[in-house]
Amino acid sequence: MKKRNKWFALAISMSLVFSTAALTGCGAKEEKSETAPKQEDSAGTEKEGSGKKFAYCTSTLNNPFMTTIGDALKEACEANGDELVIYDPQYDQAKQISQIEDAITQGVDGIFLLPVDSDGVKNVLQTAKDKDIPVIALDNPVTDVGLVAANVASDNFNAGHIVGEAMIKDFPDGAKIAVIDSPTMVACVDRFEGFKAALEEAGMTDKFEICAQQDAQASLEKAMPIADNMIQANPDIEAFYGINDPTALGIIAALQAADKLEGIKIYGVDGSPDGKSAIENGTLQVTAAQSPVGIAKTSYDNMLKVLDGGTIEKDIKVETFKIDKDNVSEYGVDGWQ
Repeated sequence: MKKRNKWFALAISMSLVFSTAALTGCGAKEEKSETAPKQEDSAGTEKEGSGKKFAYCTSTLNNPFMTTIGDALKEACEANGDELVIYDPQYDQAKQISQIEDAITQGVDGIFLLPVDSDGVKNVLQTAKDKDIPVIALDNPVTDVGLVAANVASDNFNAGHIVGEAMIKDFPDGAKIAVIDSPTMVACVDRFEGFKAALEEAGMTDKFEICAQQDAQASLEKAMPIADNMIQANPDIEAFYGINDPTALGIIAALQAADKLEGIKIYGVDGSPDGKSAIENGTLQVTAAQSPVGIAKTSYDNMLKVLDGGTIEKDIKVETFKIDKDNVSEYGVDGWQ
């Protein structure tokens, strides 16, 4: 119990230091019931009853990437006189299914979905399809593409490839590494596959020993004790790959608390404001950047095309790119790209 309380207290501290956006998203959620949506108004831009009604069913709002997607979707809806309902299942698959069902019952015109489990939503997606409600999956692609209008996601394979290339550059002779991932999310699986592909293409697979690998559900709080256990069991770890920036920041926090950060290189994926700040202060080597704003806007534009009877691509990729100490100043640390 004492150890759990230690990590909880440290998570709160890191939230204050690293992630105002994450804290805001989490704090706003805790006052709502488990399945009740967060209603977003259309800012009175058109008469009551005009415009379309959409739902954003994310996996969690305790992640600045997901909240930024929601904010960008809300902005796009308001600009067009549409209404957006935001749901937060707090990374619970059963809750998410219930919330999607609620959106269908409300008769929304379309659903933007960031699934907790890409395979676990098939039945409810079939229900939406039977009701002629289009669904666009965001960031974490749905495996059965016949159930969605499109998957819109960052090029996550390329993001992982970027991390692999950066690690090879930093460790030309190889290294002993640890990976903290989120294997129920297709996006995160793609990031790991891209990472492995970079090593393989360079003929370096045998040079990088993955001595530990564990799921932290893309969470800063969950990543901290996992990283601590990994470094205790393997004190000669030379690098960590955090599958997203919150995970990488959790790793940094754990190593700092254990006074073991010096000499260990950490890599992440997101290009979040906090990740970029960590690059500036030298605790994070590289973040393979994505654009939640770009994902949201691309998804909204394609949803409107679908509702207008148009045809769109089933697999829509949004560019990912490297941010490190050499170019972080070009992107700034105050917001997402």
